[in-house]
Amino acid sequence: MTSPVAELADDRAERRGLRLFLKRDDLVHPELPGNKWRKLKHNLGPARAHGTLLTFGGAYSNHIRAAAAAGRLYGFRTIGVIRGEEHLPLNDSLACAERMGMRLAYMDRTTYRRKHEPDVVAALRERWGDFYLLPEGGSNAPAVRGCAELGAEVPGFDVVCCPCGTGGTLAGLAAGLAPHQRAIGFSVLKGGFMDGEVERLQRETYGERRGDWRVENGFHFGGYAKRTPELDAFVDDFADRHGLVLDRVYTAKMMFGVLALAERGAFPRGTRILAVITG
Repeated sequence: MTSPVAELADDRAERRGLRLFLKRDDLVHPELPGNKWRKLKHNLGPARAHGTLLTFGGAYSNHIRAAAAAGRLYGFRTIGVIRGEEHLPLNDSLACAERMGMRLAYMDRTTYRRKHEPDVVAALRERWGDFYLLPEGGSNAPAVRGCAELGAEVPGFDVVCCPCGTGGTLAGLAAGLAPHQRAIGFSVLKGGFMDGEVERLQRETYGERRGDWRVENGFHFGGYAKRTPELDAFVDDFADRHGLVLDRVYTAKMMFGVLALAERGAFPRGTRILAVITG
């Protein structure tokens, strides 16, 4: 499945001589939008073969909801291991996942930080039996290969931008671009570790670093799911200008960063920039 591309008329880019486009990956699938579908696509076969998929996420994780939807649509059981304590009633994200058949379990934050270590995984297998293990955010080698297909869909652009939460989308996107293209990922987390995660995923998938890419670490607005009055004002203004409400966790931070870089003169005149609305 491919997603549509539309040009965005925005004076902040136009006065710098730039053309700005949006790739509406949020429209690619009604229940598995954008990078969720691309990351899950090549993980569906192993999940169906095992019969059960177990994955991790926070209480408001879109990945958890998407994994639950994939299990319902493609016929395998799903288990979501949620960071922290259970809070009732369930929020909308977890309630939706549960309605789609996902079994929810909770893990204290100390253990959660070690969630992929052998003793923690062994304890999960003792409790739940055999399962296909999908990392938090769905980022693994099959996910990177799925996101590389995104890179192959955008041949006419000089710079392709995406938000970064776990690094899988940027790792694949950059690997799938042509040699003359470059990718910029906008980290939604603070800490400056995203470059290492993207490179780790590329090496896990391809055995080497691939593509021309970099991570912008200056537009996280305080960290994951954090927001400021400046970001809120940007989201409201963008909706007024373009009729599109950006997700504050991911795409708003990316678009703020793209336009801020444009106004700083970071792109040569004539550059065609594509921003991926990941959903």
